[in-house]
Amino acid sequence: MNLSIDAGGTYYRARILENDTLMETLFVKSVKIGLLEWIEEILKKHHGIKNICIAYAGQVKNGVILSAPNIKIDNHDIKNYFETKYDLKLFIENDLDCAVMAEAAHFQSKEICALYVGTGLGLGVISAGRLIRGHAGMATEIGHIPYKETPFLCGCGKSNCLELFASGSGLLKHKEHNLVESALNLEELKKSKDVKAKNIYDDFITALLYAAGTVITLFNPEILVLGGGIVRANEDILQIITSRIKDFAMPIALEDVKIVTTQMQDASLQGALLLKDVR
Repeated sequence: MNLSIDAGGTYYRARILENDTLMETLFVKSVKIGLLEWIEEILKKHHGIKNICIAYAGQVKNGVILSAPNIKIDNHDIKNYFETKYDLKLFIENDLDCAVMAEAAHFQSKEICALYVGTGLGLGVISAGRLIRGHAGMATEIGHIPYKETPFLCGCGKSNCLELFASGSGLLKHKEHNLVESALNLEELKKSKDVKAKNIYDDFITALLYAAGTVITLFNPEILVLGGGIVRANEDILQIITSRIKDFAMPIALEDVKIVTTQMQDASLQGALLLKDVR
């Protein structure tokens, strides 16, 4: 059996599969339990799991979790821990790296970027058919490039990250700082008569356009896939990006780029399963 996990900043989601047949779906809020503890709970109930494949919302290298701005880490050397204690193999990679692997397979593209907006702002890049990881597994961290100074901190410890504007966690921090109702979603911020609420929406859109333009200019993809919970919940984001992207991307890099929203419900989970076949 295979255990596939999407470890995000809000939820841990998992699927247990046997011979590609879905046996069970599990989820829990990531603030309630550490990832290692949750996996051990699953292993106690489900014997016969031979592969654990994890899409992780943080920076990972060679099975070691380096950092995670939106997740509390209960064990950095997670691969070694489970492979030493149990008779199984563990594969772990950044969640957007997993997502772009799944998107590349879906679109049959060797030049593709996946820009996802959820709790954080993440990017996965495949160029010439190869995943871009970087020397320390830290490449393509679009959410943590310098953007604008804020009066609060990102989970990475900086106060000027792009993620502080174009993400769910960033939206919440701006709402709390400006005393705007925290329950307001993006569409409600857009339609609000409160100037501060409207400004939060406008700043989010501009930051997301900046992110998309930067990705297109730097990586010159054939396809840019937009995904994540906030994109799924706001269908107009695709139209906004495509209509305004020319002001944010290098013109020649923008030529022939196809900008789409993901057609996959669980790209990170599906991409995580691919890890056991490509290593």
